[in-house]
Amino acid sequence: MLYIEGMSLFRNAEVRPPAVASLFYPGDARTLAEEVSSYLDQTEEAPLAPGFPKAVIVPHAGFIYSGPVAASAYDRLRPARGIVSRVVILGPCHRVPVRGLALPRAKAFDTPLGRIPLDEEAIASIRGLPQVVESAATHAEEHALEVQLPFLQRVLGGFSLVPLVVGDAAPEKVADALERIWGGTETLIVISSDLSHYHSYESARRIDGATVRAILGFDAGISHEQACGATPVAGMLIAAKRKGLAAKLLDCRNSGDTAGDKSRVVGYASFALASEGLRYGAEHGRKLLRIARQSISAALGARGEPGAPVAEESWLRESRASFVTLMLGDELRGCVGALEAQRPLAQDVAENARAAGFEDARFKPLTPDEFGRIDIEVSLLSTPKRLLFEHHAELIARLRPGVDGIILEQGEEGKRATFLPQVWEGLPDPEQFIAQLRQKAGIAQNTDIRRCRVKRYTVLKWREAELRR
Repeated sequence: MLYIEGMSLFRNAEVRPPAVASLFYPGDARTLAEEVSSYLDQTEEAPLAPGFPKAVIVPHAGFIYSGPVAASAYDRLRPARGIVSRVVILGPCHRVPVRGLALPRAKAFDTPLGRIPLDEEAIASIRGLPQVVESAATHAEEHALEVQLPFLQRVLGGFSLVPLVVGDAAPEKVADALERIWGGTETLIVISSDLSHYHSYESARRIDGATVRAILGFDAGISHEQACGATPVAGMLIAAKRKGLAAKLLDCRNSGDTAGDKSRVVGYASFALASEGLRYGAEHGRKLLRIARQSISAALGARGEPGAPVAEESWLRESRASFVTLMLGDELRGCVGALEAQRPLAQDVAENARAAGFEDARFKPLTPDEFGRIDIEVSLLSTPKRLLFEHHAELIARLRPGVDGIILEQGEEGKRATFLPQVWEGLPDPEQFIAQLRQKAGIAQNTDIRRCRVKRYTVLKWREAELRR
């Protein structure tokens, strides 16, 4: 293999370098991370429910065109951080034709956000399939897989990769390969595909609407005129139908919506494929309250209480944000939590409960006598979303009293505060709500609200006294 100053002329070395950084997305790590986070922050609020998609279908154009649409799928994967350790990505070949499903010869893929190792164990399990081949050339300049990696790195953190460029192959053969590496919750499948290409805005909407309906109906007969990744999409639909998954449309737009020019557009859509009907209920609340109480009890030195929660059920291992509130009669006795998911839910509730009892600077540490009388409430937070507005009156009009938790930030000053939705009970007037939140954050009342960043979230909450009724 020929090298010049440490670089392979054919890009078939151990590490596949990024081919479209600075073209399809920023080549600078900090700028890239900020841009991906911005897309994720501005997606529509997802329902607060346990679980995350087994697979997503996402577009693969330059971020300015398809980034907002792709983000709506990747945002649903936030709870998977720390659970998903393997990502299988399939996309079409745009540069070098290939027969079958092509693996690279590299051992890792690089992006500006870091290096991703290939999953040798999973690759070995499909290498012997007749439809699976190796082709360094097919992968070398292919963007369909590469543009998904920064989103995955930002949402999941560390993971290993199984990258497959799909060329001339029957959808059933794609489905067979997917089933071989389907795995459990540790494995995520990403299908990379744009929709129609270079039609007028209205024509694209009609064509893409029909394609969306076909995908939602698990119609594996979609054509390459409908989707450039029709073959991997069809293979995914066959496999997902066999596994009993449901498909949900998350976003459907085109480049005329995201980048302005409506004369010749490219269509984009994102879908989630997952099990149906998962919801949080009273049984989830009782479990979280039990974890909170056991954590405080253990901190007080009670014998037999576990020091750390055992997350037997998968939903307790999901990355979630929570608040734990302690009440003594009608008086607040402690409240600690996180606005962004940082760790598994069971651990988050346990540590927030302990901190609410013993580390809330507003109160003295909880005593054993008080512990027997406190009422614990656990609040489970949705992912905060950026609330866009042009002026103060528009912000006030967009608030949802009794529903929204609000985060108010003045970035350059490092000032930040939040009110949980429960605060609306004492501050039902939106003007007063924002005024008091300004005061809590240390932001002057005469500060132009346009200098602040506002996010909102919702909560599900469970309280011991209410669940005993």
